[in-house]
Amino acid sequence: MIYGITGIFGSGKSTVAKLFKSYRIINADKIGHNLLDKKPIKDKIIKKFSISILTKNKIDRKKLKNIVFYNHKELIKLNKIIHPYLIKEIKDQIKKQKKAVVDAALLIELKLHKYVDKVIVVKINKEKAIKRVLNKKKYNKKEINNIFKSQLSQKEKLKYADIVVDNSKSLANTKKQIGKIR
Repeated sequence: MIYGITGIFGSGKSTVAKLFKSYRIINADKIGHNLLDKKPIKDKIIKKFSISILTKNKIDRKKLKNIVFYNHKELIKLNKIIHPYLIKEIKDQIKKQKKAVVDAALLIELKLHKYVDKVIVVKINKEKAIKRVLNKKKYNKKEINNIFKSQLSQKEKLKYADIVVDNSKSLANTKKQIGKIR
């Protein structure tokens, strides 16, 4: 069984994915970060955003973040470079698995839901998701809002759900819901 897990930013997708203990986790964010170091992708990103995004000859994700999370048009440009490679890598990894969880915020936007057996949407109140993200101190409110703009709304994601996990309560409550799935 291949599950695809999606939800709005800050919904707890990765937490839910980790609850599938005997499943291989295919994490779209980690794959995307690793792709930044691949030569053809790195070269295209440098060409688009300039050499100033490098630190010690590597793409500095913080510098890149400061460009794309404050300008939606720049995020679209970055996504046009990375997404084809990301989609291919995830599809390749799915093909090799019998039991996997694809943890991807953009599962539906990238049409990856077509390659999984069941789509799980992790549901949460948007304000609670924002609070969770702010508590991690990795993003500010403007960055968070720009990320939300680049994703389908929770309402839209729910239209694709085979299974809905409500992650607005306790971890124990979420675990109980996952236990009923497997």
